Amino acid sequence: MARAAVSGRLTWRVASLAASSDLTGSARSLVFDVPGWPGHLPGQHVDVRLTAEDGYSVQRSYSISSASDGSRVELAIQRVADGEVSPYLCDVLSAGDQIELRGPVGGWFVWRDSDTAPVTLVAGGSGIAPLMAMIRTRAALGSRVPFRLIYSVRTPADVMFADELRVRAREDAGLDVRLVYTRQAPEGSPEPPGRLGVATLNTYAWPAEFTPNCFVCGPTGFVETVSDILVALGHDPRRVRTERFG
Repeated sequence: MARAAVSGRLTWRVASLAASSDLTGSARSLVFDVPGWPGHLPGQHVDVRLTAEDGYSVQRSYSISSASDGSRVELAIQRVADGEVSPYLCDVLSAGDQIELRGPVGGWFVWRDSDTAPVTLVAGGSGIAPLMAMIRTRAALGSRVPFRLIYSVRTPADVMFADELRVRAREDAGLDVRLVYTRQAPEGSPEPPGRLGVATLNTYAWPAEFTPNCFVCGPTGFVETVSDILVALGHDPRRVRTERFG
């Protein structure tokens, strides 16, 4: 596992955009070269700082989606139409352009490969970003810890990392992926669209008696609902870790 930076010693680093690609119609993957990157734990995030020529600067935090190795950092950015930062990152930033990154940040919402308990991942929309780092790190390490991902999206077109998740689920018996569509289900789907609720979590998450680690990430309301359901289903609150936005 790559070494994570010690909190309190974080410094700003210049990061250059190495590659970018569309994840959905409103989200992009941005991969940065970050010289001197100390490594990170899956689930951590970075602060991004943009500074204009007149000195005005703005900061935002984004979860890391890449596995815990190498000197590159991948961010999955959901474009916010009236946002101050995400439209620039998604629509203006091009290969070779530079921004500032500070991190990695966070020590609670992380998966460590030394913990052999089964893992339930629950994502809402772009909340899949830090969970992808966990999935990718598990694969890179050859870990046999069983993962179950429950991913809630509005429509099939909103699934971030769709092709990668499809391939990983097909080729890795230790990774189960369940997609939940809230607005429009794909043609031929046996289940109608609907919000993620008790029945889905009771059916597809690891049972509480298995003492799994649960990681929940998404909009605030989504995270609160899911974590409350997991606790009501008997999960140890100390094993339900949450990351929220919005």
